Amino acid sequence: MQFKRLLIPDLILLEPKIFFDERGFFFESFNQQVFDEIIGAKTNFVQDNHSLSSHGVLRGMHYQSEPEAQAKLVRVLTGEIYDVAIDMRKNSPTYMQWVGEYLSAENKKQLWIPEGFAHGFLTTSASAEVAYKTTKYYSPQHEHTLLWNDPTVGVKWPQSSRIVLAAKDS
Repeated sequence: MQFKRLLIPDLILLEPKIFFDERGFFFESFNQQVFDEIIGAKTNFVQDNHSLSSHGVLRGMHYQSEPEAQAKLVRVLTGEIYDVAIDMRKNSPTYMQWVGEYLSAENKKQLWIPEGFAHGFLTTSASAEVAYKTTKYYSPQHEHTLLWNDPTVGVKWPQSSRIVLAAKDS
């Protein structure tokens, strides 16, 4: 597994080693020992989430506050998304800064988003299935939503012919 620390160094882009042959491909999508070495900490994932979204669906920007703050490991099973993480940690030197990465079934990259980040994505393909692991269970009473187009953050989303939002995201 190769990895790259992004402009906000706590965010890590993971790229698996893929083995192709006449049958198709194989890759190890998760290995606890390797993952913990890469991020430099022991993780305990407790929940897996899976979504299907059509083109233009924007999910986010969601995060949970302490003591239920979640870290996430995000990957795409079909299609492509533009995945965004915003640093919500008030004492961080990168507070309110953001990073965006394209994740797709084709590139098989994964994004590690530690606790304290708002997370969301825009579906850029006809549809996309997204799966992600979390380190804490979903807790509605600790959930917060940051406006996806908050001008103080200034996320530069890819052009889309439409943006489809849930009520809580608008």
